[in-house]
Amino acid sequence: MKKYFGTLSLLFFAFYFFSCHSNNQNSSPQDDSTAKPKIINPTNNVPSDRKEVKKEPIAQYKEKTDNPLNDWYFSVSLYETPKTFYYLMKLQFEEIRGEDTLKLPNFGYEPKPVIQKGKDKYSCIIGFMDNENKFREYKLIHVDGNNHLKVTALKHYAVATYQE
Repeated sequence: MKKYFGTLSLLFFAFYFFSCHSNNQNSSPQDDSTAKPKIINPTNNVPSDRKEVKKEPIAQYKEKTDNPLNDWYFSVSLYETPKTFYYLMKLQFEEIRGEDTLKLPNFGYEPKPVIQKGKDKYSCIIGFMDNENKFREYKLIHVDGNNHLKVTALKHYAVATYQE
């Protein structure tokens, strides 16, 4: 039993000694000549506030409804706000009206929102043009079977920083 206790004590002491006296080679101050990686954040390229806010819609979709008695429409309009990546969405289906805020991701270039016709009747897709001028769908605006105006997220986008 004493032999077992002595071996265990020796192992514990050795473990304690090496853990407390680890070889800390990075404790000396770093040489200023070593270059640190540069963090690139593409979102810093575009100011967060607009200098000028346009009053007219910057994108619009409009489709006449099948109501024979009234001159009604399904329409979606996007308006700029003082914040660069935020837009006011004005929605309408016949006499149902609504507003919502659209926030586009900041990819490091000026946003270019676009509205395209959707697959279904009384539907459209709000998206944006990417840096290769390719349409990226983002939100679906549509009228459901109960004549409710709906906004549905189709995709989510994120921006990551990287090292150069």
